[in-house]
Amino acid sequence: MAALSPKPGIPFLSLVIPAFLLAGLVGTLAVKIDLVGAAPDPVLDEPMTVEIAPRTFAYRDSGEFFRSGFAVDGPIETVSARRPLTIMKYQVTSADYGRCVADGACEPAEPGFTPADPATTPATGVSYDDALDYAGWLTVRTGEVWMLPSDRELAFAAGSRFPDDALGVDIDSANPAERWLADYRREAARKASRDPIPQPLGRFGENEFGLADFAGNIWEWTTTCSRRVNLDKVGRVVNDVSSCGIYVASGKHRAVLSSFVRNPKGGGCAVGVPPDNVGFRLVKDTRWFAAFLAALRERGFPV
Repeated sequence: MAALSPKPGIPFLSLVIPAFLLAGLVGTLAVKIDLVGAAPDPVLDEPMTVEIAPRTFAYRDSGEFFRSGFAVDGPIETVSARRPLTIMKYQVTSADYGRCVADGACEPAEPGFTPADPATTPATGVSYDDALDYAGWLTVRTGEVWMLPSDRELAFAAGSRFPDDALGVDIDSANPAERWLADYRREAARKASRDPIPQPLGRFGENEFGLADFAGNIWEWTTTCSRRVNLDKVGRVVNDVSSCGIYVASGKHRAVLSSFVRNPKGGGCAVGVPPDNVGFRLVKDTRWFAAFLAALRERGFPV
């Protein structure tokens, strides 16, 4: 990026000094209203991350889309990511999640699978709410701001491994049998894995950006709410209804799950074939004001 320079005739100090004064004012205000305090002493090493460089990519919008009452594929958008994304290279492990439980900040994962080596096995049996608790705990323990990714951010990081859940039916077709067959073929392709047992980190390899194990047999929670979008005959949005409380988990395909679900096979998957397992990985907010925004969100401010 080229260095910024002031316009001719405008003294450099006249630009810099107000910026410093504003930053100081914001910092003082934050402390006064107890939004931020002294940074905690980090007691945990940060997890291994990869940085996804900015690029333009194709993204099929998440949600159920209907046109004149018939299911259609979501639109493909061209997304320009202008900032790098820092994301965990691997999913959160059972051992790491266990530390949060031991600290009393997380609820225990649902029993059912006991890994031979918790330090190298992804955490499963965790809900969306559990993942949020872990993100808050890790933020305190490392002094950095960690969050669940959105579906779009996960698509950005997953690259060629991100699923395209299109039906592939002509948008102008009004034949319900054609859509039924397309949906049947799609769901058949999503059948449960032959070996759904969580595997050690790295078992499913890396994508072109170094992100490991995406689209293996563990789906990952995102902050993206379930949506139902109705379009008119020419494709314009009639209404767009989001159900926040039901969230998208992405892996081999997208699944929509209630926020409290820990075991998708036991119920709670809104439609289609349930995931083999559900876990998560986090993104790190590297912006200089990330802690300030996190404190505002913690207190209910919509930022």
